[in-house]
Amino acid sequence: MQHTSTQDTLVGLFVAFGIVGLFFLALQVSNLSSFVEQDSYTITANFENSGGLKVKSPVSAAGVKIGQVSAIKFDPETYQSVVQMSIDSRYNTLPDDTTASIFTAGLLGEQYVNLEPGGSDEYLKNNGKIEITQSAIILEKALGQFLFKSAEEKAEGKSE
Repeated sequence: MQHTSTQDTLVGLFVAFGIVGLFFLALQVSNLSSFVEQDSYTITANFENSGGLKVKSPVSAAGVKIGQVSAIKFDPETYQSVVQMSIDSRYNTLPDDTTASIFTAGLLGEQYVNLEPGGSDEYLKNNGKIEITQSAIILEKALGQFLFKSAEEKAEGKSE
């Protein structure tokens, strides 16, 4: 079979489209897909432990992504992590008694911030702060507590 320039061009276009498709897939997977800065407002929350939370991690409410983590800092006075979140301005009716929790998507998935709206008539404003938070559950710490507790129960069972 003889190669023609038309075949070479089509194969080249196919390879180029494949590379472009992989590029956009990589952007979607890495949460870098938003090139345009959306109109948003900033809120913060303090956590005892932010676990594996990262900048650009999703912020969701009722399972819907409403923003992303914009910064994570350490407060040397309270020894807590301060998580700054950028919330899409379409969602500007979050009550000021909203609670924030750090969850893991699936068993070994990425961590994200989940917001649970409260019942207040006042709303969170730009540079507002969420007062009620629940830190990330650290798998190693939970396993350690489980193992320590079961070893303690076995020791009590033998001493009786």
